[in-house]
Parts: sequence; structure tokens; C-alpha cells
Amino acid sequence: MKTIFAYITLLLVMITGQLRAQNIENVKVVLRKQVLAKAAWALQQPPETVTAHRASRSAGGPHDFYSEGDYWWPNPVSVDSPYIQKDGQTNPENFVAHRHAMIRFSRIVGALASAYRIDPQKKYVKQVLAHCKAWFMDTATLMHPNLLYAQAIKGRATGRGIGIIDAIQLMEVVQGLSVMERDAAMDPAVLAATKKWFAGFLEWLTTHPYGKDEMNAANNHGTCWVMQVAVFATFTGNKELMQFCSNRYKNVLLPNQMAADGSFPKELKRTKPYGYSLFNLDAMATICQVLSTKADDLWNYQTPDGRSIKKGIAFLYPFIADKSKWSYKQDVMYWNDWPVAQPALVFGAGAFKSRKWFNTWKRLDHDPETEEVIRNLPVRNPLIWLDR
Repeated sequence: MKTIFAYITLLLVMITGQLRAQNIENVKVVLRKQVLAKAAWALQQPPETVTAHRASRSAGGPHDFYSEGDYWWPNPVSVDSPYIQKDGQTNPENFVAHRHAMIRFSRIVGALASAYRIDPQKKYVKQVLAHCKAWFMDTATLMHPNLLYAQAIKGRATGRGIGIIDAIQLMEVVQGLSVMERDAAMDPAVLAATKKWFAGFLEWLTTHPYGKDEMNAANNHGTCWVMQVAVFATFTGNKELMQFCSNRYKNVLLPNQMAADGSFPKELKRTKPYGYSLFNLDAMATICQVLSTKADDLWNYQTPDGRSIKKGIAFLYPFIADKSKWSYKQDVMYWNDWPVAQPALVFGAGAFKSRKWFNTWKRLDHDPETEEVIRNLPVRNPLIWLDR
């Protein structure tokens, strides 16, 4: 009996491995041309960090990341008055240069690492290392490992915990490095410095009041805290934090954010319910993709009353496949820019063997150019996230 059980287990493992390999190949077929074109662009890009852009309103120094609250505007009563909020309406005059630099960094590494998965050439590794050295190692250009001055508000705050969400752009940097980590061209000194930087960032994220506030946020901000910490903890080998994030997903995020039907009520109440719902779903799916193991499978976990990532994808899928079916309020901005190739679909398709989800992901836009979409799409290069 034990022999038969062992044989069946081995057979299931082989089949699962074959299905995962096939999923990766299917994604490569869809993205190959686009990935190689982006990598050709990325090979030509010099490093550019936060030190290249001085923020005159920042309370920090040249090595400190700075951004401003998106939905805060000058008070028409007086230009010297504290800013006032207009939820969902982005102020185009805010300082965004550091955010753009970080997004650019993410896009460069994501493109190079994706190309490396298709054609593992040393030139991709060396270019990634040059950028990582500038951001995390070179004392003249590095960024300090904190977000003390993110999403500041003129006249109200020099920085806020919710600014931590800006650092989701660094996830594909560490994920790209992980893909290349064992290549002969990898520079151990740069890799070690980068891991040390992220270990410091994790310490700040988990101990500073801003980090604790963000962890306890009841909406997509809390989800994105878990997502970031999960990715950075995996990169640095911090198993304690990885387990903490897995437990928080199961015991806090799912039961407190997802309704019984798979929707996210706190996102549906916002002025951009469609975009925020997609964003939160993508973040939860990324958590499942990063942390799931045979012993702790988040993809197939469900709360006692049946809430699960599968139910969340199933709820939003009809509105991704055909947005005209959306029965809630339209977003006040960027309504026409969503959906794009949402990572929740391709990750979910691989986890649940759904050809329908994969085909919908396949036909959607894989190279969005709208700034708001790029900023709120935590995974733009799915190839580097799929099991190797």
C-alpha cells in the first residue's frame, strides 16, 4: 500500500511539474517579442537614482526618496494654506521624479530579467548589477533604506505611512535579481550589498510607526505591506517574516477585506472602485504566488466561511473579460485605461489550470503606458515570478 501511495505521489509531483513548465512556456510564447524589445531598450539605459532629482519641498536629504500625496491639492483660499484632499483626483503638479526614477529602475530590471529567462545572457546580468550598485551600494548615488518622506502633504505632513506603497516598484528589482542570482556573471559584492539594503528596509518596515500603521491599514495598503514584506523577506531569506506574512494573509487580509462573494467592499466604496479592486486582487495573488509551498498552499487556502483567492479572481473575472458588465460606480479617473494584463489572471491560470483566465490575460494589454496604470500594476513582468 505504501509503495502504491508513494508512486501516486511521485506521479502527481511529475504532472504538476510538467503543467508548471508548460505554463511558463505558454507565457514565453505570448511575451517573447515584447520582452526582447524591452530588454534591448533596457541595455541602453544608464542608472538614475533619487540623487538625480532634488525635491525642494522634501524635509529629507538628497539620498531620501520623496513623493507627495496624489489626491492633495492647493487650497484655493490661499496658496500658503495646507493642501486639501480631493479623493481619487491626482494633482499633476505634485513632485513625482523619485517615483518615476524608481518605476524606471523596476522596468529596466524587469525587462532584463525577463529576457534572461528566455535567453540567459551575461549582458543582462551585468546591466542589472550596474543599476543595483547605483541604487544600493554606491555612496554617491544610493537611496536610504526607508520611506520617511513618501507621500508628504504640503503644510500637513513631511511623510506618511501610506507612502510605503510607493516601494512596490522595488519588488521586480529583487525578483529579477533572484532569477539571475546563480549566474556566473553575478557579482557577490553587489548582491550582498543589495540584500543588506533590503534587510535594513525590512527592519524599518516592521519597526517604524509608519510601517506599523501601513501594516494595519484595512484596505489595499495593508495588502501591499504584506506583499512587499513577503517579496523582500523571500529575497533576504527571512523565514520568520515570510511565515508572518503567510499568517497575516490567511488570518487578517482574507477575512477582513474580502466579502463572502469574493469582492472587496472597502475598495468598492472608493472613487475608483474598479481600479482599486483590480489592484488589491493583484496584490493578494502575488502574495500567494510568492509564499505558497506544498506545506502552506495559499492558493488553495480558504477561510472557514469559504473566502479564498480563487473566489476573488472568480468575482472580478467577468468584469475583466467584459468591463461593460461592471455594475458598480465607474472610476472618477482612468476608467478607460483598465483592465490590462492583470497578473492575478496569469498567476491564477497557472495555479488553477484555467485556460479561460489565461486566454483573457493573453489578449489584454501587456505594455500599458498610462502612468497611473503602471504605478498600480505591481507585477509587469510575470515571467520572472513563475516557478523555475
